[in-house]
This record gives sequence, C-alpha cells and structure tokens, in this order.
Amino acid sequence: MNYQLELEKIINSLTSKKKLLLHSCCAPCSSYVITYLKDHFDITVLYYNPNIEPFEEYLKRKNEQIKLCNLFNIKVLDCDYDNDLFHQTVIGLENVQEGGARCFKCYELRLRKTASLAKDYDYFGTTLTVSPFKNSNKLNEIGLYLEKEYNTRYLVSDFKKKDGYKKSILLSKEYDLYRQDFCGCIYSMKDKIYE
Repeated sequence: MNYQLELEKIINSLTSKKKLLLHSCCAPCSSYVITYLKDHFDITVLYYNPNIEPFEEYLKRKNEQIKLCNLFNIKVLDCDYDNDLFHQTVIGLENVQEGGARCFKCYELRLRKTASLAKDYDYFGTTLTVSPFKNSNKLNEIGLYLEKEYNTRYLVSDFKKKDGYKKSILLSKEYDLYRQDFCGCIYSMKDKIYE
C-alpha cells in the first residue's frame, strides 16, 4: 500500500481542521511533518521516547522538540521518561540488528502510548515514518492495529516520500536543530560505534 497516497486522500477529504495527536521522536524529524500537516490539522505533539539514552541525550532531544514547537505555536504533551519500561519491552532482543524485531517492539510501545492518549483527538500518528531507517510498513501496520484496539483513528503516512527526509534535514539547518547520529536506544548507539 502507498501510505503517502492514502494520507493525501485523507487530507483532501477534510472539510475542516482535525485534531491530531502526533507522536514525535525528535525535532528534526518533526520539522518536515509539522510543516506538511499544520494547515490541515490542529497538532499536539506527544513527546514519548523512553528508548532514548542516556538521560542527558533524552533531555537534549526533548528541549529541541519544545524549541521547534514553540516556533510553530504547537502544543507539546510531555510524558514521563520510562526507560525501564523500554528495557522490559525488548528483553531477549538486545542483540537483534537495528531495524528488526527490537525496533518493532519499540514502535509499538510508543504508538500504544499515543493511541491510549488520543481519545479526545480525531487522529493519532507518528513522525517516525519520515526516516529512511524506519520501517513505514510496520509502523502503519501497528498504528492500524492500535486504531481498532483503542477505537480511534490512525493517520497513515510515509513522510519520507516526496523527499520528506531531505526536507527535514534542510529545515533542521534552517531552525538550527540538534541532529543526533543514532536512533536513541543504547543498542542503536552500539551499532553506530561498530559501523
């Protein structure tokens, strides 16, 4: 399925701005997504990323997200840092290569939290699909599954299409955003070290 095309169909069908709870992994990824969606949705960014380590890195990314949202006058919903829950979620998958089953568990953890908080929104979604390093098919599969479980609407996407990722890099430079060089968890950091 072409999730970007499906997103465009949804946007084109809207007759008014809808409320969107948008999970964001970081300011650089959300820069493009926010600029793409802001004319069609009343966005609240959910910053829930218990996978990010160390805690100083988590705070740095969170502060960059807040800085960007302030530029666009976008609300930020900040969740508690629950790194222990992330580690419990990926037990047994610590040595799985980046991009595999461990990441899928992490996607679900973050999307589940978003869906659980989305009852007062028209849609929930994520910025994760802007990254060429993230599996958009799996993200959308999880989101659509959670849509049914939580009786809310998931906004399908593949934001990397139409040069979304490249545009996020340019916007990050324009807004002087800190761009990390690893996904966030300690395992992705180890993979980066051994590249």
